[in-house]
Amino acid sequence: MDADFQRIISDYVLIKAEENGVNIIGLTRGKDTKFHHTEKLDKGEVLIAQFTENTSAIKVRGKALIMCRHGQIYSGE
Repeated sequence: MDADFQRIISDYVLIKAEENGVNIIGLTRGKDTKFHHTEKLDKGEVLIAQFTENTSAIKVRGKALIMCRHGQIYSGE
């Protein structure tokens, strides 16, 4: 694995639900972007996600705290 690839797959995102029913959707890499994984979190639950060879984007629907190496942001407000 080259250094850029290793950097991409080592990025983690922490998502903490601030309400019940927060949806987390993983989107694929490649020519056609598709949903490939979904999770539903209730208030207080935490998901630690990782960008991988297959995951290029993570969509968060609902009120949640999202933390990564770049900082933190609240969704759904």
